[in-house]
Amino acid sequence: MALSSGKSTRTASGVKKSRTKKASGKKKVASVLLEIEKGQLDRAGDNITAAVLDRLHETVLSRRGTDPSLSHSARLLSRGRKKIAQKFGEEAVECLIEAVAGSANELVSESADVLYHLIVLWVDAGIAPQEIWQELQRREAMSGIAEKASRVEKPA
Repeated sequence: MALSSGKSTRTASGVKKSRTKKASGKKKVASVLLEIEKGQLDRAGDNITAAVLDRLHETVLSRRGTDPSLSHSARLLSRGRKKIAQKFGEEAVECLIEAVAGSANELVSESADVLYHLIVLWVDAGIAPQEIWQELQRREAMSGIAEKASRVEKPA
């Protein structure tokens, strides 16, 4: 990371050139650790974004076909889609219970469980997160009210 010292010089050709100082390694590490503590970066130093879901998908995908005794993901995948869907449903219900109970910390925890089990279900079904992100992007481009109004109502 380059920091401007605020000083500049001209080269022999007259081009203005800025002098920079490098941030010390210790300061950069301290800055990253502070951002991690604040929840702005993950442990790898990456910005915390939905990309964590892509990384989780890659991890679950890598567990497919491995020893079920060594990995929870492998164990779920070895049990088949019915069991995966059951676990996803259980986690979804637990998430809803925490939402109604009003416990934000528990809702966060259960939401993470729901996302994990959903990703296991995607892996089993051969669905890549990119397919979901594309569908969400397609939907983002339209107003929910306009989309609903465009539907042809069926007579009752």
